[in-house]
Amino acid sequence: MPRITLRDQESAAGSICLKILDALPQWFGIPEANDDYVAFADSSPSVVASVDGEEVGLLTLHLHSPYAAEIHLIAVLPQHHRQGIGREMLKHAEHRLAQQGVEFLQVKTLSEKRPDPNYDKTRLFYLSQGFRPLEEFPALWDPANPALQLIKSLNKT
Repeated sequence: MPRITLRDQESAAGSICLKILDALPQWFGIPEANDDYVAFADSSPSVVASVDGEEVGLLTLHLHSPYAAEIHLIAVLPQHHRQGIGREMLKHAEHRLAQQGVEFLQVKTLSEKRPDPNYDKTRLFYLSQGFRPLEEFPALWDPANPALQLIKSLNKT
């Protein structure tokens, strides 16, 4: 496994976001959506992962309330997939959120009702990290891209 360095970044992660999304067109191929991800990363708390000084991963968070947060984006450069970087960023974010009293973490991704081998991997990742499907939103993004909401309790009881 590579030596992963994580850091919290409260804002201004848009340039990191753009670099990573540009390398992942199979997941992030809609320019308008990418612009939104970049703007969000510039104004929201993030976890940045680096390997040997290179920024290779980003996780952005949306705090909905004192009790609930959402992963707005999690992405890792393709040459660093399957090396534990996403898992480490997620664990770091969960620990930080739990310390702040956040009880629930959610994420939305493409539903399995729209077959896509890349998003099959995404859903498997979230399931392996303890997320559970909560609800499907057939037209949240658009009818061709139904959203699946997954949720995880951060309580350690």
